[in-house]
Amino acid sequence: MTWDSLCAYVLALVVAPLLTGIINRVKAMFAGRHGQPLLQAYFDLAKLLRKGAVYSGTTTWVFRTGPVAGLAAVLVALAFVPLGKVPALVSFNGDFLLVAYLFGVMRFVTVMAALDTGSSFEGMGASREVQFSALAEPAWFMGLVTVIYVSGEWSLSPALAGVSSGVWGPAGSAMVLVGLAWLGVFLTENSRIPVDDPNTHLELTMIHEVMVLDHGGPDFAFILYGAILKLWTLGAFLVSLVTPYRTGMVLLDLGYGLAGMLILAMVVGIIESIMARLRLVRVPHLLLTATAFALLALFLVMR
Repeated sequence: MTWDSLCAYVLALVVAPLLTGIINRVKAMFAGRHGQPLLQAYFDLAKLLRKGAVYSGTTTWVFRTGPVAGLAAVLVALAFVPLGKVPALVSFNGDFLLVAYLFGVMRFVTVMAALDTGSSFEGMGASREVQFSALAEPAWFMGLVTVIYVSGEWSLSPALAGVSSGVWGPAGSAMVLVGLAWLGVFLTENSRIPVDDPNTHLELTMIHEVMVLDHGGPDFAFILYGAILKLWTLGAFLVSLVTPYRTGMVLLDLGYGLAGMLILAMVVGIIESIMARLRLVRVPHLLLTATAFALLALFLVMR
């Protein structure tokens, strides 16, 4: 652990809610509106933490454990993911497998909490969440295997740091394909358009939001903050992939990574402004295309 890694971790905890504010502000700009304040996510979290929680008589300890366990899982996963070329807080060979399992734990406890309500509506959302995540994981893994093969490293920090300008030269086309595949996974896992609309209230198209309808107060704050940190963590993979330089100066490297995250938030806002939401039956096609891109990238670097 180094000081720049610790600073990057704390920076993620503090700045991550700003990403949703940037996304919403970009979407409002495209719609000709002023939009919500950039700090709206902070206000929402503070308001929810001041409220009390109400629990249905049909729920058990599983429902109450879900938000806390999900937030804990993503907090640990964040410690293994670098920001740009700033190393992660913790690193060891094979740590990417642990990160995948931690995201799986986060999804599992959220799904179990939704099923614990006994609501068929929340069960429908849980089923969709599991289906699309199962299709997104191969694209993420194939892209990660490509990066590991190119860098020759088995840990996330040195592997993503190994994607430098020297790699982008001979393997640029493969890195572009990995970036496109990870972008599809990023939008899917974070329930963004064109896969899902986090602001929708149309019951038949809801995926993630329908699973957390019965949560309130601090529990819902934990879920929102966990989703925000997941947005940051998966976005950090993309930013680390496309930032080929490290200066060696802590503040400059942190600013470099932070600028990449803010630009990614703007890109998401633009995508959600110019694209319509896909029909549910078309979402698997998008994810299979992302997997095909990642697989093609692996073939290109191995040939």
